[in-house]
Amino acid sequence: MFFLGSHIGPSIHITNTESSDALETCAPALAAVLNITFYRNESLAPTPLPASHSTTDGEQIIQLFQTVGRSTIWKSIANISFEGDTFEPEGMVRLGDDRYIFSCGEYTEHTRKYDKIVNGTDRTPGKGFAHLMVFNGKGERIADASITSEGEMEYHNGGLDFDGEFIWGTIGQYRPNSTAYIYRTNPSTLEPEMVLRYRDHLGGIVHDTREGTVTALNWGARNASTWQLIKRGKTKTGCGATSRPSTVVRNPSYFVDYQDCKWLGHSKFYNDKSVMLCSGVATIGSYNLGGIALVDVETMVPLAEVPIALESSLGVRLTQNPVDVSVTDGKLRFYWMPDQHNSTLYIYEAQPESPFQYGGGD
Repeated sequence: MFFLGSHIGPSIHITNTESSDALETCAPALAAVLNITFYRNESLAPTPLPASHSTTDGEQIIQLFQTVGRSTIWKSIANISFEGDTFEPEGMVRLGDDRYIFSCGEYTEHTRKYDKIVNGTDRTPGKGFAHLMVFNGKGERIADASITSEGEMEYHNGGLDFDGEFIWGTIGQYRPNSTAYIYRTNPSTLEPEMVLRYRDHLGGIVHDTREGTVTALNWGARNASTWQLIKRGKTKTGCGATSRPSTVVRNPSYFVDYQDCKWLGHSKFYNDKSVMLCSGVATIGSYNLGGIALVDVETMVPLAEVPIALESSLGVRLTQNPVDVSVTDGKLRFYWMPDQHNSTLYIYEAQPESPFQYGGGD
């Protein structure tokens, strides 16, 4: 294996104006701390990059989701063991069958709960690093990119979304009611660019490319904050500045806490609503409930929800953290990687011949 340090000198990095969004981003510290370890002589991402869900299978995913319920039979397609220590996987982007990129959290000092609320939060900050890891379809590790530096308060990776050009992610303090920032990265370089900072924890994230907005979920996905990134062709967020979101919406559902989400586009099925697919868990007493949902990004109102009882071989609910989705041979296929450190990618397919609950299905 070998190492690569990457550095960008100017405090402001302005992307090519021919880019699809013409967004100016802040990247003084993020690019400077990028440290990639390569394990295989393979590219980080395929060329050309695959298209986003919103421009390919998003509407089909939404329609197939309507046939999924508690009685759905889930067929195991593959269990792929991934090399090396994956720390805590948080978000996933699937770039075809042979490339997977995960956001992961490495914790060198665990947080500890306070006896009372201190400065608006309930625990110590802890210590750690945020990683982006790249694997091929066999589970072989291609690269591990550390994208935060030692001693930073913000080291906890959140979910990931892919818009056909950039991967969008969040990094925050590992505690509620704290601080975070949104970044984006080219999957071919993993070089992170800071987009904006915020005075709250951020986790799951989606990028609406039609409206030029980005929406991120806070701790437990209780609030969804949306920023208008593109206005009159270009926008500045200000390096190090805390950006005020255009809207903050309370999540009305307490079904599960969304961990990772994927933007599917503006759906014809749902009358042009901006729709994301989310996966998550909720602890109810001693029971860990898993679930998937289609959610209206603008209002956070769930459009469809399905509980998931599937577990990993280690007994972890499959919907714990990373998720991606595809349509294969007309069937809805999910990709989950719930286990920490020694991780397996679980690929399951919803079977069309499953009994349709309460009838009424075709």
